[in-house]
Amino acid sequence: MSGLDNFSFGRCGFERICAILVAVALAVLIQAPQASAQNPGQARELVIGTKVAPPFAMKAKDGTWHGISIDLWRHIADQIHLRYRFQETTLNGLIDGVADHSLDAAVAAVTVTGSRQRVVDFTEPFYSTGLGITVGADVRMSWWPIIRNVFSLSFLRAALVLFVAALSVGVVLWIVEHRHNEHFGAHRHGFGATVWWAASAMTQIGGAAAGGKAPRTLPGRLIAMAWMITSVIVFASLTAALTSQYTLKHLRGPVNGKADLQYARVGAIAGTETIEYLGREHITYQAFANAEEGLLALHKNQIDALVYDRPLLLYLVNERFRGSLRVLEATFDPQTYAIALPQNSELRTQINLALLDAIRSDWWRETLSEYLGPESFGPGSG
Repeated sequence: MSGLDNFSFGRCGFERICAILVAVALAVLIQAPQASAQNPGQARELVIGTKVAPPFAMKAKDGTWHGISIDLWRHIADQIHLRYRFQETTLNGLIDGVADHSLDAAVAAVTVTGSRQRVVDFTEPFYSTGLGITVGADVRMSWWPIIRNVFSLSFLRAALVLFVAALSVGVVLWIVEHRHNEHFGAHRHGFGATVWWAASAMTQIGGAAAGGKAPRTLPGRLIAMAWMITSVIVFASLTAALTSQYTLKHLRGPVNGKADLQYARVGAIAGTETIEYLGREHITYQAFANAEEGLLALHKNQIDALVYDRPLLLYLVNERFRGSLRVLEATFDPQTYAIALPQNSELRTQINLALLDAIRSDWWRETLSEYLGPESFGPGSG
Protein backbone atom coordinates (compact mmCIF):
# COMPACT_ATOMS: atom_id res chain seq x y z
CA MET A 1 0.00 0.00 0.00
CA SER A 2 2.82 2.32 0.74
CA GLY A 3 3.98 2.09 -2.88
CA LEU A 4 0.49 2.77 -4.14
CA ASP A 5 0.11 5.69 -1.75
CA ASN A 6 3.39 7.15 -2.93
CA PHE A 7 2.28 6.76 -6.53
CA SER A 8 -1.04 8.47 -5.80
CA PHE A 9 0.68 11.26 -3.95
CA GLY A 10 3.16 11.76 -6.76
CA ARG A 11 0.41 11.85 -9.34
CA CYS A 12 -1.60 14.38 -7.30
CA GLY A 13 1.46 16.55 -6.82
CA PHE A 14 2.15 16.51 -10.52
CA GLU A 15 -1.44 17.45 -11.28
CA ARG A 16 -1.28 20.33 -8.81
CA ILE A 17 1.89 21.65 -10.41
CA CYS A 18 0.30 21.45 -13.88
CA ALA A 19 -2.82 23.20 -12.61
CA ILE A 20 -0.70 25.99 -11.12
CA LEU A 21 1.26 26.40 -14.35
CA VAL A 22 -1.93 26.54 -16.39
CA ALA A 23 -3.40 29.16 -14.05
CA VAL A 24 -0.27 31.30 -14.27
CA ALA A 25 -0.27 31.03 -18.06
CA LEU A 26 -3.93 32.03 -18.24
CA ALA A 27 -3.28 34.99 -15.95
CA VAL A 28 -0.43 36.14 -18.15
CA LEU A 29 -2.53 35.77 -21.28
CA ILE A 30 -5.38 37.69 -19.70
CA GLN A 31 -3.21 40.49 -18.36
CA ALA A 32 -1.22 40.96 -21.57
CA PRO A 33 -4.12 42.31 -23.66
CA GLN A 34 -5.22 44.47 -20.74
CA ALA A 35 -1.75 45.98 -20.43
CA SER A 36 -1.63 46.50 -24.17
CA ALA A 37 -5.04 48.19 -24.12
CA GLN A 38 -4.01 50.43 -21.27
CA ASN A 39 -0.76 51.47 -22.94
CA PRO A 40 -1.09 50.77 -26.68
CA GLY A 41 1.81 53.10 -27.41
CA GLN A 42 4.23 50.82 -25.53
CA ALA A 43 3.72 47.98 -27.99
CA ARG A 44 5.64 49.75 -30.79
CA GLU A 45 7.56 52.88 -31.63
CA LEU A 46 5.17 55.67 -32.64
CA VAL A 47 5.92 57.88 -35.66
CA ILE A 48 5.26 61.52 -34.77
CA GLY A 49 5.07 63.95 -37.67
CA THR A 50 6.30 67.51 -37.29
CA LYS A 51 7.49 70.48 -39.33
CA VAL A 52 9.55 73.58 -38.65
CA ALA A 53 7.20 76.20 -37.15
CA PRO A 54 9.12 78.40 -34.69
CA PRO A 55 8.73 78.66 -31.77
CA PHE A 56 6.46 75.60 -31.59
CA ALA A 57 8.70 73.21 -33.53
CA MET A 58 12.35 73.93 -34.33
CA LYS A 59 15.11 71.70 -35.65
CA ALA A 60 18.68 72.09 -34.43
CA LYS A 61 21.73 71.57 -36.62
CA ASP A 62 22.31 68.13 -35.10
CA GLY A 63 18.80 67.06 -36.12
CA THR A 64 17.20 67.24 -32.68
CA TRP A 65 13.84 68.93 -32.20
CA HIS A 66 12.68 71.44 -29.62
CA GLY A 67 10.00 74.07 -29.19
CA ILE A 68 6.72 74.60 -27.36
CA SER A 69 4.82 71.77 -29.09
CA ILE A 70 7.81 69.42 -29.10
CA ASP A 71 8.49 69.94 -25.40
CA LEU A 72 4.81 69.40 -24.63
CA TRP A 73 4.78 66.13 -26.56
CA ARG A 74 7.90 64.90 -24.75
CA HIS A 75 6.27 65.76 -21.43
CA ILE A 76 3.11 63.84 -22.36
CA ALA A 77 5.07 60.85 -23.69
CA ASP A 78 7.08 60.64 -20.47
CA GLN A 79 3.91 60.72 -18.40
CA ILE A 80 2.18 57.85 -20.24
CA HIS A 81 5.38 55.96 -21.20
CA LEU A 82 5.27 56.18 -25.00
CA ARG A 83 8.08 55.23 -27.36
CA TYR A 84 8.31 57.43 -30.44
CA ARG A 85 10.47 59.06 -33.10
CA PHE A 86 9.98 62.30 -35.02
CA GLN A 87 9.50 62.41 -38.77
CA GLU A 88 9.71 65.75 -40.59
CA THR A 89 7.20 66.57 -43.31
CA THR A 90 5.14 69.46 -44.68
CA LEU A 91 1.95 70.94 -43.25
CA ASN A 92 -0.17 69.03 -45.77
CA GLY A 93 1.96 65.98 -45.09
CA LEU A 94 1.09 66.17 -41.40
CA ILE A 95 -2.66 66.07 -42.01
CA ASP A 96 -2.48 63.52 -44.84
CA GLY A 97 -0.10 61.30 -42.86
CA VAL A 98 -2.32 61.26 -39.79
CA ALA A 99 -5.42 60.69 -41.93
CA ASP A 100 -3.94 57.62 -43.66
CA HIS A 101 -2.38 56.31 -40.40
CA SER A 102 1.20 56.54 -41.68
CA LEU A 103 1.73 58.98 -38.78
CA ASP A 104 0.53 58.28 -35.25
CA ALA A 105 0.31 61.98 -34.39
CA ALA A 106 1.16 65.43 -35.76
CA VAL A 107 2.88 67.85 -33.41
CA ALA A 108 3.74 71.39 -34.54
CA ALA A 109 1.62 74.55 -34.86
CA VAL A 110 -1.38 72.67 -36.25
CA THR A 111 -4.52 74.81 -36.33
CA VAL A 112 -7.86 73.15 -35.64
CA THR A 113 -10.17 73.73 -38.62
CA GLY A 114 -13.39 72.19 -39.85
CA SER A 115 -11.82 70.71 -42.97
CA ARG A 116 -9.06 69.04 -40.95
CA GLN A 117 -11.49 67.82 -38.29
CA ARG A 118 -13.30 65.85 -40.99
CA VAL A 119 -10.27 63.64 -41.68
CA VAL A 120 -8.39 63.55 -38.36
CA ASP A 121 -9.11 63.82 -34.64
CA PHE A 122 -7.64 66.54 -32.43
CA THR A 123 -6.69 66.54 -28.79
CA GLU A 124 -7.84 69.28 -26.45
CA PRO A 125 -6.34 72.65 -27.58
CA PHE A 126 -3.12 73.58 -25.83
CA TYR A 127 -2.65 77.13 -27.18
CA SER A 128 -5.07 79.83 -28.37
CA THR A 129 -3.94 82.61 -30.67
CA GLY A 130 -4.95 84.38 -33.89
CA LEU A 131 -3.60 85.92 -37.04
CA GLY A 132 -1.22 88.88 -36.84
CA ILE A 133 0.25 91.43 -39.25
CA THR A 134 3.92 92.25 -39.72
CA VAL A 135 4.95 95.54 -41.33
CA GLY A 136 8.10 97.56 -41.74
CA ALA A 137 9.37 99.06 -38.50
CA ASP A 138 10.87 102.24 -39.98
CA VAL A 139 8.62 103.98 -42.50
CA ARG A 140 10.50 106.97 -43.89
CA MET A 141 8.86 109.92 -45.63
CA SER A 142 9.40 109.68 -49.37
CA TRP A 143 8.18 112.09 -52.04
CA TRP A 144 8.41 109.53 -54.79
CA PRO A 145 5.26 107.60 -53.76
CA ILE A 146 3.35 110.91 -53.65
CA ILE A 147 4.62 111.92 -57.11
CA ARG A 148 3.81 108.46 -58.41
CA ASN A 149 0.27 108.67 -57.03
CA VAL A 150 -0.30 112.11 -58.60
CA PHE A 151 0.20 110.50 -61.98
CA SER A 152 -1.72 107.36 -61.11
CA LEU A 153 -4.89 106.33 -62.90
CA SER A 154 -7.11 107.04 -59.88
CA PHE A 155 -5.74 110.57 -59.53
CA LEU A 156 -6.19 111.28 -63.24
CA ARG A 157 -9.76 110.00 -63.06
CA ALA A 158 -10.54 112.37 -60.18
CA ALA A 159 -9.02 115.31 -62.05
CA LEU A 160 -11.00 114.41 -65.18
CA VAL A 161 -14.25 114.24 -63.21
CA LEU A 162 -13.63 117.73 -61.77
CA PHE A 163 -12.72 119.10 -65.20
CA VAL A 164 -15.87 117.69 -66.82
CA ALA A 165 -18.01 119.00 -63.95
CA ALA A 166 -16.57 122.54 -64.27
CA LEU A 167 -16.94 122.44 -68.06
CA SER A 168 -20.56 121.26 -67.81
CA VAL A 169 -21.51 124.01 -65.35
CA GLY A 170 -19.76 126.55 -67.56
CA VAL A 171 -21.73 125.43 -70.62
CA VAL A 172 -25.08 125.54 -68.79
CA LEU A 173 -24.27 128.93 -67.29
CA TRP A 174 -23.21 130.30 -70.69
CA ILE A 175 -26.50 129.16 -72.27
CA VAL A 176 -28.45 130.98 -69.55
CA GLU A 177 -26.28 134.12 -69.37
CA HIS A 178 -24.85 134.86 -72.82
CA ARG A 179 -27.81 137.02 -73.94
CA HIS A 180 -27.99 139.02 -70.74
CA ASN A 181 -24.37 139.41 -69.62
CA GLU A 182 -21.69 141.09 -71.72
CA HIS A 183 -18.96 139.23 -69.82
CA PHE A 184 -20.52 135.89 -70.78
CA GLY A 185 -21.53 136.99 -74.27
CA ALA A 186 -22.06 135.03 -77.46
CA HIS A 187 -18.48 135.47 -78.67
CA ARG A 188 -15.84 132.87 -77.98
CA HIS A 189 -14.24 134.94 -75.24
CA GLY A 190 -17.57 134.98 -73.43
CA PHE A 191 -17.80 131.21 -73.50
CA GLY A 192 -14.24 130.92 -72.18
CA ALA A 193 -14.97 133.45 -69.45
CA THR A 194 -18.00 131.41 -68.33
CA VAL A 195 -16.01 128.18 -68.09
CA TRP A 196 -13.19 129.98 -66.29
CA TRP A 197 -15.69 131.40 -63.80
CA ALA A 198 -17.02 127.90 -63.08
CA ALA A 199 -13.48 126.56 -62.53
CA SER A 200 -12.58 129.53 -60.31
CA ALA A 201 -15.67 129.03 -58.19
CA MET A 202 -14.85 125.34 -57.80
CA THR A 203 -11.25 125.89 -56.72
CA GLN A 204 -12.06 128.85 -54.46
CA ILE A 205 -9.25 131.00 -55.89
CA GLY A 206 -11.28 134.21 -55.75
CA GLY A 207 -11.79 134.63 -59.48
CA ALA A 208 -15.53 134.23 -59.35
CA ALA A 209 -16.18 137.89 -58.65
CA ALA A 210 -13.01 139.32 -60.16
CA GLY A 211 -13.66 142.27 -62.38
CA GLY A 212 -17.36 142.10 -61.66
CA LYS A 213 -17.72 138.98 -63.72
CA ALA A 214 -20.73 137.22 -62.19
CA PRO A 215 -24.08 135.87 -63.34
CA ARG A 216 -26.81 138.51 -63.58
CA THR A 217 -29.98 136.57 -64.31
CA LEU A 218 -31.94 134.81 -61.55
CA PRO A 219 -31.53 131.32 -63.09
CA GLY A 220 -27.83 132.01 -63.62
CA ARG A 221 -27.33 133.09 -60.01
CA LEU A 222 -29.24 130.05 -58.69
CA ILE A 223 -27.03 127.78 -60.79
CA ALA A 224 -23.96 129.66 -59.51
CA MET A 225 -25.04 129.33 -55.88
CA ALA A 226 -25.71 125.60 -56.24
CA TRP A 227 -22.36 125.11 -57.99
CA MET A 228 -20.37 127.06 -55.40
CA ILE A 229 -21.94 125.16 -52.48
CA THR A 230 -21.46 121.81 -54.18
CA SER A 231 -17.91 122.57 -55.22
CA VAL A 232 -16.95 123.59 -51.68
CA ILE A 233 -18.10 120.24 -50.33
CA VAL A 234 -16.72 118.14 -53.19
CA PHE A 235 -13.38 119.92 -53.39
CA ALA A 236 -12.86 119.89 -49.61
CA SER A 237 -13.71 116.17 -49.43
CA LEU A 238 -11.40 115.36 -52.31
CA THR A 239 -8.57 117.39 -50.80
CA ALA A 240 -8.94 115.61 -47.45
CA ALA A 241 -9.03 112.20 -49.11
CA LEU A 242 -5.97 112.87 -51.22
CA THR A 243 -4.08 114.28 -48.26
CA SER A 244 -4.90 111.23 -46.15
CA GLN A 245 -4.08 108.75 -48.88
CA TYR A 246 -0.94 110.29 -50.32
CA THR A 247 0.79 111.86 -47.34
CA LEU A 248 -0.35 110.51 -43.97
CA LYS A 249 -0.29 107.00 -45.34
CA HIS A 250 3.39 107.34 -46.16
CA LEU A 251 4.20 108.84 -42.78
CA ARG A 252 2.55 106.03 -40.81
CA GLY A 253 2.89 103.23 -43.33
CA PRO A 254 0.28 101.71 -45.65
CA VAL A 255 -0.96 99.09 -43.15
CA ASN A 256 -1.93 99.91 -39.57
CA GLY A 257 -4.66 97.34 -39.01
CA LYS A 258 -6.83 94.65 -40.54
CA ALA A 259 -8.95 97.16 -42.49
CA ASP A 260 -5.90 98.39 -44.44
CA LEU A 261 -5.24 94.95 -45.93
CA GLN A 262 -7.85 95.57 -48.61
CA TYR A 263 -5.65 98.28 -50.15
CA ALA A 264 -2.16 96.89 -49.56
CA ARG A 265 0.23 94.36 -51.06
CA VAL A 266 -0.35 91.45 -48.72
CA GLY A 267 1.76 88.33 -48.29
CA ALA A 268 0.63 84.98 -46.84
CA ILE A 269 2.03 81.49 -46.34
CA ALA A 270 0.78 78.87 -48.79
CA GLY A 271 -1.28 76.02 -47.38
CA THR A 272 -2.13 77.74 -44.09
CA GLU A 273 -5.33 78.94 -42.45
CA THR A 274 -4.28 82.48 -43.41
CA ILE A 275 -5.02 81.72 -47.07
CA GLU A 276 -8.56 80.64 -46.18
CA TYR A 277 -9.14 83.81 -44.15
CA LEU A 278 -7.88 86.15 -46.87
CA GLY A 279 -10.02 84.33 -49.41
CA ARG A 280 -13.13 84.76 -47.26
CA GLU A 281 -12.40 88.46 -46.89
CA HIS A 282 -11.67 88.86 -50.63
CA ILE A 283 -8.20 90.23 -49.92
CA THR A 284 -5.67 89.85 -52.73
CA TYR A 285 -2.42 88.26 -51.56
CA GLN A 286 0.90 86.89 -52.73
CA ALA A 287 1.71 83.39 -51.46
CA PHE A 288 5.12 82.40 -50.08
CA ALA A 289 6.52 78.96 -49.34
CA ASN A 290 7.33 79.77 -45.70
CA ALA A 291 7.33 82.61 -43.19
CA GLU A 292 11.04 83.38 -43.61
CA GLU A 293 10.57 83.93 -47.34
CA GLY A 294 7.58 86.21 -46.72
CA LEU A 295 9.39 88.27 -44.09
CA LEU A 296 12.37 88.67 -46.39
CA ALA A 297 10.07 89.98 -49.13
CA LEU A 298 8.58 92.43 -46.63
CA HIS A 299 12.07 93.50 -45.59
CA LYS A 300 12.89 94.21 -49.26
CA ASN A 301 9.66 96.24 -49.62
CA GLN A 302 8.23 93.80 -52.15
CA ILE A 303 5.02 93.62 -50.09
CA ASP A 304 3.42 95.96 -47.54
CA ALA A 305 2.41 93.39 -44.91
CA LEU A 306 2.70 89.68 -44.08
CA VAL A 307 -0.28 87.97 -42.43
CA TYR A 308 0.42 84.79 -40.42
CA ASP A 309 -0.05 83.26 -36.97
CA ARG A 310 0.89 86.01 -34.54
CA PRO A 311 3.13 84.04 -32.11
CA LEU A 312 5.15 82.69 -35.04
CA LEU A 313 5.56 86.22 -36.42
CA LEU A 314 6.62 87.53 -33.00
CA TYR A 315 9.28 84.87 -32.66
CA LEU A 316 10.70 85.20 -36.19
CA VAL A 317 10.78 89.00 -36.15
CA ASN A 318 12.45 89.00 -32.74
CA GLU A 319 15.03 86.44 -33.86
CA ARG A 320 15.89 87.60 -37.38
CA PHE A 321 14.33 90.98 -38.22
CA ARG A 322 14.51 92.93 -34.99
CA GLY A 323 14.60 96.66 -35.70
CA SER A 324 13.58 96.36 -39.35
CA LEU A 325 10.13 94.78 -38.98
CA ARG A 326 7.42 94.94 -36.32
CA VAL A 327 4.27 92.97 -35.47
CA LEU A 328 1.12 95.04 -34.99
CA GLU A 329 -0.83 94.72 -31.75
CA ALA A 330 -4.01 93.59 -33.48
CA THR A 331 -4.97 89.89 -33.35
CA PHE A 332 -7.89 88.62 -35.42
CA ASP A 333 -9.45 85.39 -36.73
CA PRO A 334 -9.04 83.43 -33.44
CA GLN A 335 -7.62 79.92 -33.78
CA THR A 336 -6.35 77.12 -31.56
CA TYR A 337 -3.44 74.68 -31.78
CA ALA A 338 -3.82 71.00 -30.90
CA ILE A 339 -2.19 67.63 -31.55
CA ALA A 340 -3.64 65.79 -34.55
CA LEU A 341 -4.38 62.07 -34.12
CA PRO A 342 -5.84 59.42 -36.41
CA GLN A 343 -9.59 59.08 -36.09
CA ASN A 344 -10.63 56.77 -33.23
CA SER A 345 -7.06 56.63 -31.92
CA GLU A 346 -6.64 54.48 -28.79
CA LEU A 347 -4.18 57.04 -27.47
CA ARG A 348 -6.54 60.02 -27.55
CA THR A 349 -7.92 59.69 -24.00
CA GLN A 350 -4.53 59.10 -22.41
CA ILE A 351 -2.94 61.99 -24.31
CA ASN A 352 -5.81 64.33 -23.44
CA LEU A 353 -5.55 63.58 -19.74
CA ALA A 354 -1.78 64.11 -19.72
CA LEU A 355 -2.12 67.26 -21.87
CA LEU A 356 -4.75 68.85 -19.59
CA ASP A 357 -2.58 68.16 -16.55
CA ALA A 358 0.47 69.60 -18.31
CA ILE A 359 -1.02 72.92 -19.47
CA ARG A 360 -2.27 73.65 -15.96
CA SER A 361 1.11 73.12 -14.36
CA ASP A 362 3.99 75.42 -13.48
CA TRP A 363 6.06 73.50 -16.02
CA TRP A 364 3.84 74.83 -18.84
CA ARG A 365 4.11 78.44 -17.68
CA GLU A 366 7.87 78.12 -17.52
CA THR A 367 7.95 76.61 -21.01
CA LEU A 368 5.88 79.43 -22.51
CA SER A 369 7.99 81.99 -20.69
CA GLU A 370 11.17 80.44 -22.09
CA TYR A 371 10.01 80.69 -25.71
CA LEU A 372 7.63 83.67 -25.75
CA GLY A 373 8.60 85.80 -22.76
CA PRO A 374 7.21 86.10 -19.22
CA GLU A 375 3.97 87.81 -20.29
CA SER A 376 3.14 85.76 -23.39
CA PHE A 377 0.82 83.06 -22.09
CA GLY A 378 -2.01 81.43 -23.98
CA PRO A 379 -5.28 80.52 -22.28
CA GLY A 380 -3.98 77.02 -21.79
CA SER A 381 -1.33 78.22 -19.36
CA GLY A 382 -3.71 77.73 -16.46
